[in-house]
Amino acid sequence: MTRTTAQDEFSAYGASHWAVLAVFAAGVAALVLAGRRQRHHPTGRRRFTRGFALLLLALHVGAQLYTVASRHWQPLDAVPLHLSDLAGFVTAYALWSHRRWAFALTYYWGLTLSAQALVSPVLDSPDFPHHEFLAFWALHLLVVWAAVYLTWGLGLRPGWRHYAVAAGLTAAWACAAFVFNSVTGTNFGFLNAKPATGSVLDLLGPWPWYLLPEAALILAAWALLTWPWTRRPRHTRTGRARTAEDTDH
Repeated sequence: MTRTTAQDEFSAYGASHWAVLAVFAAGVAALVLAGRRQRHHPTGRRRFTRGFALLLLALHVGAQLYTVASRHWQPLDAVPLHLSDLAGFVTAYALWSHRRWAFALTYYWGLTLSAQALVSPVLDSPDFPHHEFLAFWALHLLVVWAAVYLTWGLGLRPGWRHYAVAAGLTAAWACAAFVFNSVTGTNFGFLNAKPATGSVLDLLGPWPWYLLPEAALILAAWALLTWPWTRRPRHTRTGRARTAEDTDH
């Protein structure tokens, strides 16, 4: 099977990209409404969240198996060290369990790092309806949708403890991925080089200096995502919504 011609390649802010953004907006609205209706229906909520988790897990496992089965597969390709890979597994667990650390990573990774794919997709593949196009967008959109659903739908709320958990676990991942990249010649997380297709990292300077403003911007964005929830009066927060700590076992 030959690869498609250049005009059939995905292009950021082409027709297919705008269609994805429209689907994303519709999905956000539907999931927020569904989550709010499920708040007082624990059985229905449990079924929906666990079905959502199984769908996300199946897609990520399927993507890994497809990579392994690919004709040009290399062993290192199957290592799930990109945050987009890890986010899918963590988000599936957050949907299933509502554990504090999993919700924290889903909220912060989903609304910043995974959501970055919406505005700056690093996708070098044929355009819609190619399976690579569909897989890329499905895996990214489902993580962002899950973060929106858990937060604005079901009513889980992040706090500064969530911020610290997410920052600490992300820093640990970055250190591990950087060492792994240095040893194997890979580039998980684009920590050891910029993506070849171009991205917002091009605005932050050359390697390795872009890593510093990138980290600062991420931490600042996460702080801004935390601050509005922590400013509400305590009786309002506890009366209207659950924190993720309330769901820990």
